Amino acid sequence: MRINAIDGFTEDMERLRGALEASCVVGTWDWDHTRGVVSYDAGAARLLTGDPDLAEREITGVSAAAAIHPEDREWLAEHMRKAASVGGLVLSEYRVIAPDGSVCWLLSRGRTYQDHFGRPLRSCGILIDITEMRNGGERYVMGSAPQAEALLDRAADLAITLKQTLGSGAPAEVQAAATTLLYSLGYAIARAKGR
Repeated sequence: MRINAIDGFTEDMERLRGALEASCVVGTWDWDHTRGVVSYDAGAARLLTGDPDLAEREITGVSAAAAIHPEDREWLAEHMRKAASVGGLVLSEYRVIAPDGSVCWLLSRGRTYQDHFGRPLRSCGILIDITEMRNGGERYVMGSAPQAEALLDRAADLAITLKQTLGSGAPAEVQAAATTLLYSLGYAIARAKGR
């Protein structure tokens, strides 16, 4: 009976991932400030590094942002440094260059956690592909979410905290459930923003 439950869970996860990809949620990221490493799931690794084989690995340096559009790299690096020093919500919009040379727009939403001295410990979040919604113009950074979406945003923040708290020591089914929750919230946020 347990095998059927696992098979059903696996099928549900695959359906959810398919739906999320179709709805523009394309990846998750996790930045360990203390150790200076970042890790991505397969979608984020493909989009941010250009190499999906870097998924679930600790990455440092230039390779962590190799696919980010050259005109956005410096701006984004500065934005992420500022966001880490302040803590809290991290929200940015920027371009990446796909392996085929096309340009994609991403909305990155996450949260930075600090220690009791205000030093950044970890930032983690999701990526939403907003390429279809972009028709030119400048990138923007929002400091706070619109009021109507506040509950979903708060739930996403809590889900990110849950995923971070669980870490790699949690049972696989608990980690999968936390990931499912995070993807579901990302999907709901993307729908609410009309993406």
